[in-house]
Amino acid sequence: MPPTIRSRRTHRLLAAAAGLATVGALAAAIPASAHQDGGTPSHHHGSGRYQDVQLLSFNDLHGNLEPPTGSSGRVTELQADGTTKSVDAGGVEYLATHLRDARKGNKYSITAAAGDMVGASPLISGLFHDEPTINALNGLDLDVTSVGNHEFDEGAKELGRLQKGGCHPTDGCYDGKKFKGADFPYLAANVTDEKTGKPILKPYWVWRKNGVKVGFIGVTLEGTPNIVSAEGVKGLKFGDEVETINKYAKELQRQGVKSIVALIHEGGAPASTAYNYDCDSPGAGDGISGPIVDIAKNVTPAVDALITGHTHQAYACTIPDPAGRPRMVTSASSFGRLYTDTTLTYDRWTGDIARTAVKSANHVVTRDVAKAADMTALITKWKALSAPIASRPLGYIAGDIGNTGTESPAGDLIADAQLAYAKSVDPEADLALMNPGGIRAGLTYAAGNGEGDGVVTYGEAYTVQPFANTVNLVDLTGAQVITALQQQVSGANEASPKILQISKGLTYTLDLSKTGAARVVADSVKLDGTAIDPAATYRVAMNSFLAGGGDGFAELGKGGNVRVGGDDLAALGAYLTANSSAATPYPVPAANRITIVQ
Repeated sequence: MPPTIRSRRTHRLLAAAAGLATVGALAAAIPASAHQDGGTPSHHHGSGRYQDVQLLSFNDLHGNLEPPTGSSGRVTELQADGTTKSVDAGGVEYLATHLRDARKGNKYSITAAAGDMVGASPLISGLFHDEPTINALNGLDLDVTSVGNHEFDEGAKELGRLQKGGCHPTDGCYDGKKFKGADFPYLAANVTDEKTGKPILKPYWVWRKNGVKVGFIGVTLEGTPNIVSAEGVKGLKFGDEVETINKYAKELQRQGVKSIVALIHEGGAPASTAYNYDCDSPGAGDGISGPIVDIAKNVTPAVDALITGHTHQAYACTIPDPAGRPRMVTSASSFGRLYTDTTLTYDRWTGDIARTAVKSANHVVTRDVAKAADMTALITKWKALSAPIASRPLGYIAGDIGNTGTESPAGDLIADAQLAYAKSVDPEADLALMNPGGIRAGLTYAAGNGEGDGVVTYGEAYTVQPFANTVNLVDLTGAQVITALQQQVSGANEASPKILQISKGLTYTLDLSKTGAARVVADSVKLDGTAIDPAATYRVAMNSFLAGGGDGFAELGKGGNVRVGGDDLAALGAYLTANSSAATPYPVPAANRITIVQ
């Protein structure tokens, strides 16, 4: 057992023992009827019945140790006059400083996360199977996190190694030292082994200090198998989020833990993209929408707050629980750009949280504070190890190639690169499709590490496409191509459309005034100006994730005559190398292949 784990555990056990007599005496003196929500406490200074507990939280870090670039490294701030401004944010050197400053003066402080700490990571972490990020989270004093879907990118066995430690089975030890693993628990209450039916990791964890007990239950979204490669979730079953949380909330209550927080890797979308938008204010409309709303409305009232993620949005909203009482639901954007500070007022008489006193606010991880020296040292170490690979130039771009919008310039670029690769191995290839979720960042024109403006390095390209998918070729009928396009906006994707990025020559109209599959105007789908023939066969390139029917595109998983190709990142690199130079950089794609009708 690493010393950090032992020292933390010993400290908590001693703290619990110190408060045991007091809590036992209080419990004996409290009538059963008092074990309810204590209402609004009259004082919160912690020297009597009520004790304020600070809960710091974040989500969807995705291995972003260095400050993320472009739009991925900014947040939108709502100003007092109703206007918005963009603020640079993120980077663990700054996140560490902000969290440490926030903890000052708070003796009762917990730091929790809601999944996707690793996976789809920039090269500095992804190249080393995210060991650098786990080391950083240890340094940030993270207490607990739920798993997210990306924790399964490399399978349950690799997730277990990140938890327990040990060198990578193939790549070994990177710096000559055995990897120690996470000194915080990963919680996976709703992820069970198909054979045993038992959770693959701990379902819950209890934080204790001086008689104060707060339980945490961690789940990922039930639909994880739909957005992770089949190999990554092989042998696993993902249960319903609400049923799982309610089950373990009862178990915690039986153990005398009445204060409970759910860490849920599923989320929603607020009505505003501003991180400080008040979704509970009068006139705020619906405030928040998405899967988390139904989850929050059905999770047992025994749970006092929900820390969420997955959608990369920022919010701190109240959603009524099944008893009709408001309950705080938060999310801190992504990539370490924000953290949430929540005050849980613990009632020592009842052991529960005074729910009406719960307050939350998101805070920007600004870059105008001192860098944390230990995080700088960690980044410096791993950058040195990755530098020979990361700094290799692949090509040149004429401007920022962003990854935002219904159709994005980066989406056009990647789809064209995959089509070019496909034609190199099969001249009969007709078109390429790329899932938007597989494009993790855009390419920025400004030099990031002294390589020169416009230069695209391997490290930058890796940040865009970090999944190590292959570019596969399949046969689909024209009818199947149209059905796949319709699946962007229907079925599993109707509530949150996933618009495929398409290669040059493929065009169609997306009519947003309609609903469901009808949004894709079927007779507008054309290839090189000619209408797609439903009866004809087309050779279609796509990554291995889509070829497996991922992201709700079941039709793409039905392709015949499958050919498994090479690495998708290599395809992008080869395309940039072949189609750009310092004198003639690659132009920013127009992103005009999909005609959008409102």
